[in-house]
Amino acid sequence: MIVKEIINETILTLPEANEMLKITRGEVKKVHEGDVEEEEEEIRYERRKAFEHTTKFTNLDSEKSRALINDLLQLEKMKEEIAVRIADLLPKSKNEVRAIYAKERFTLTEANVDAILDCIAEYE
Repeated sequence: MIVKEIINETILTLPEANEMLKITRGEVKKVHEGDVEEEEEEIRYERRKAFEHTTKFTNLDSEKSRALINDLLQLEKMKEEIAVRIADLLPKSKNEVRAIYAKERFTLTEANVDAILDCIAEYE
């Protein structure tokens, strides 16, 4: 599939991606009216693998994960990319939270880490 122009770009959590991948074959045929058989065969393998991955690693439903991201964005030193990563991984310990922040140019205080873990605990 050749992409001609990017219209919109958003960061999705695994549960949101999982919901988007649940498109039925009938809807795929409506989208690709041209060469349906070839296009459907190509999409089916990629979509199946992506769907298996998102199903395997999804811990929350999409509404809870988006609510968790909104709560995390209220905290200081929180970017949307990091909030999505935290919502996907749901770290359980302080070391796991610090590992997510390892590439950032700032370090978290104990209070920041505890606030993140408290937000996660509300949604588990």
